[in-house]
Amino acid sequence: MLNYFLKGEKGTRLRFMGMLLSAILVLLSVFTLTQKGLNFGLDFTGGYLTEFTTSQSVELKELQSFIAKNHNGEFELTAQGNSHFQLREAPSASTTANSPDWQSAVTQNDYINAQVLSSAYIGSQVGDELFDQGCLAMFAAMIAVMIYLAVRFEWRLAVGSVVALVHDLILVLGLFSLLQIEFNLTVLASLLAIIGYSLNDSIIVGDRVRELLRVQSNNVLSPATIINNAIKSTLTRTLITSGTTLATVASVWLLAGAPLQGFAIALFTGIVVGTFSSICIAATLPELLGLSAKNYEVKVDAHTQTLLDMP
Repeated sequence: MLNYFLKGEKGTRLRFMGMLLSAILVLLSVFTLTQKGLNFGLDFTGGYLTEFTTSQSVELKELQSFIAKNHNGEFELTAQGNSHFQLREAPSASTTANSPDWQSAVTQNDYINAQVLSSAYIGSQVGDELFDQGCLAMFAAMIAVMIYLAVRFEWRLAVGSVVALVHDLILVLGLFSLLQIEFNLTVLASLLAIIGYSLNDSIIVGDRVRELLRVQSNNVLSPATIINNAIKSTLTRTLITSGTTLATVASVWLLAGAPLQGFAIALFTGIVVGTFSSICIAATLPELLGLSAKNYEVKVDAHTQTLLDMP
């Protein structure tokens, strides 16, 4: 069915419409990021982190409701197990200043009977350092990717892959900004995974485009037709790979709990937009930049040409 839509001018038109849609989504994501920003978690902003266990299994929602009655500030409660919990508070959510002592409430309650394992304050300076190092790691990964693409591909295909990569990261960040999902270290790690996955998709399509251009030295087929043929020949493999990966990430999203929810959402979104951009950007932008079979013609000097022409 998809191969039918990728035939001839219809396929080319769909690719260009997809690239236009991508451009609109990127602009909306940038606008959202500038207006709302990211909802940084305690890994970056700092705050109080408390771990405790209960004497018996307690439902997360039930425990969260009980703590909310004894805590007036903002907090985040996550379950590390059936009876092991972790509570994060913003720096301004000190129990002595803004709210009743929730720790006393959960430890003195006969049903919950909690025992505090550890309580620590994460300074904002540590969070700033983590954010700087994470951004540096992402920047280093991007530079390594650009060097690799410059060596592997003709510059037009390389530019298409880099633009597709940036597109994927901006859309994921825009989604997190729009929904105000907490941005923490696990989400930052997922962005590094998205860089690798998006690059893989773009290279698969780019390699096939390059192969078909090399065998079309007589320019019988137009670049648009060659690119459509390259996408059709790799589409099944791309969809199977993306589908199986999405199933795994969806399982993590649904079953792993709150600690990995942001990671799963980012990775799930990155895989979807990465598959989309490998077709609509990584394969389409080089066509706009003038990619053709001539870019892969083998150039020979006059002496070699004379030898080739000899009977």
